[in-house]
Amino acid sequence: MSELKLLDAGHAPAVLAFEVANRAYFAASVSDRGDEFYDRFADRHSALLAEQEAGVCAFYVLVAEDGSVLGRFNLYDFEDGAARLGYRVAQHVAGHGVATATVRELCRLAAARHGLRTLRAAAAHANAASQKVLAKAGFVPVGPADPAALGGESGTWYQCDLALQP
Repeated sequence: MSELKLLDAGHAPAVLAFEVANRAYFAASVSDRGDEFYDRFADRHSALLAEQEAGVCAFYVLVAEDGSVLGRFNLYDFEDGAARLGYRVAQHVAGHGVATATVRELCRLAAARHGLRTLRAAAAHANAASQKVLAKAGFVPVGPADPAALGGESGTWYQCDLALQP
């Protein structure tokens, strides 16, 4: 049984292992984070925790029973009851409903724990899996996404009204 947990300092080794193990898989559908991301991971992890502590973002990890990370689910840029959603799941759990179920759970947490009313997420046109996850989780397309929001890829913004979620 996996559990969605708010990111903390103790998750750093498992998150880095997740990122390293899935780097090539992620790079096939989103732009690669580059070597600097991995070389300076500890600094980046600390910066994320500082943003979370400041209340402008909330970062979650889906943790397996063995402590490994199965996915990352991020709420960021909190503003006026809205936030952006970003997520990625490990290759070995992709296609099994893990992302959809966890995005749905995060929508509930976004409203209940963080007081959010609206979530937005960008999905590249080439990333059919992400588009499918968002649609199944109650997001609807609301317009084109600037390629800068998607690492240079063209795509679509999706939005979810959290008050309409079951």
